[in-house]
Formats: sequence, C-alpha cells, structure tokens
Amino acid sequence: MTQVVYRTKLGKLPSLTDNPTHYCAGCEHGTLTRLIASAIDDLGIREKTVMIDSVGCSVLAYNYFNVDHIVAAHGRAPAVATGLKRVHPELMIYTVQGDGDAASIGLLELVYAAQRATPITIFLVNNAIYGMTGGQMAPTTLEGQVTTTTPFGRDVQLTGTEMDASKLVATIPGAAYVKRVSLAVQEVSSARGKVYTIKNLLDAKKSVENAFKVQALGGFAFVELLSTCSVNWKMSVLDSKRFVNDTVVKKFPLGLYKDTFGVERK
Repeated sequence: MTQVVYRTKLGKLPSLTDNPTHYCAGCEHGTLTRLIASAIDDLGIREKTVMIDSVGCSVLAYNYFNVDHIVAAHGRAPAVATGLKRVHPELMIYTVQGDGDAASIGLLELVYAAQRATPITIFLVNNAIYGMTGGQMAPTTLEGQVTTTTPFGRDVQLTGTEMDASKLVATIPGAAYVKRVSLAVQEVSSARGKVYTIKNLLDAKKSVENAFKVQALGGFAFVELLSTCSVNWKMSVLDSKRFVNDTVVKKFPLGLYKDTFGVERK
C-alpha cells in the first residue's frame, strides 16, 4: 500500500517580507497581500514581477511584497505599468488600487490601459470609500451611505449613482479578463452556532492566479475585490463583513464578466 505524505506549507512566503503590515484590524488588504504573494510563488514568477504602488491604503506595499516596486502618483499606476511593460515586456506587472484611486482620479488611466489591451494585472479593492485619505465619498459609495463628505448619506440626485467598475471595464474591447470577487468572509449557521466560511477567499485566490495567467498570455486582467472599511464605515469588524455580504454584493454582484482566454475553464 502506497503511503501518501501530505506537506503543509507553513511560515512566510518567499514573496513576502518579514515586515508586519500597517492595515487596520479586520481590513482585507492584508488578506489580499497574502493571496497575491501566494499566487506569485505558486506560479514561480517572483524574480520577474514588479508591483506599481499607487496612493491609497496599499501605498506601503513595497514594505510587504518581496518583489521589485515603482511608486506612482495618485491614480497613475496603470500608466506607469504600461510604460514599464513596453520597455520590459518579459516582466509580470501588477497594481493594487483602491476604488477612489482607480475609479476616480485614475479612471482615465484604467480605461486607456484596458483600451490598449496592455498585458498588465490590476487589482481594485472596492471598499466604497476613500479609506486612507479621510473617509470621503468614492465613486463606488452606495446610495445613502454616510461618509465625511456625505454626512447625510450619498444623494444620487447630486452625485449620480454608484460606479460599477467591473461592468465598465468589461465593455472595453482590450480587456481580456474581468472578474468581481469578495474578500469578506461569510457568516453561516451551523449546529454549533455561527461559523465563517472562506468560500469567497478561495474564489478570490483562484481569480488572482488567473489574472496573472492572463497577463502571461498577453492580456489585460482586472479583478475587483469587495472589501470592508470598518473604521470609516463606523462599524464593528463583523458588522462590516455582514454589510458587504448582505448589502454591497446586491449593488455589485459577484461573478465573471469577461474571460477571453477561457482561463476559468482550465
């Protein structure tokens, strides 16, 4: 009888440094950091990977990812990534951007990077608010949601409706892979009471890997990741995760919006 030996990979990933992260308790930026590093290691691409750091909660990511980095101005990460990719097409290049960074001040850069079909990977963390700069209304802030610039709730008559970044990018011919996932764990009932499932995280992990695979195939990849911001939302960590699963996903449905290379089927 053949004995099967199972080995569990413990400890720090090669694509992560030893530095502790600065993210707030319960914030999914730390989760995404782990998922991206895991994907880089699993795909064996660390030595040729470069992260473009933009302004937002992920701006200090150069302290955490053990890859090369270039710091870009607010919203300009896709433009810097495009320039680097053209000079060094052999590199694997990615950005981690907030909804304010990518869908507001940097929306033009995002749209044109997709329009040019630039082979880069963009991860957009959508927590429906400006997290680092003071909790202001973002393009993705929900109708009625309270922020520092909408103290009575977002009024769509004044500010328009929420921007759906994934649906927008999916309409651009140059985009090859567009998917929206969630980083918020889900609360479920069990015989022992409330427990939490990581089904969403497993899907997010697969999507992160697929986004890099699409870039390797020569395509533009975009993954939107729903996240929380309990501090600026004025909620507890658990309540903020419930808000994502009960409310945010109704406005921004999870799912695959575009898959030109069919990586989801492989």
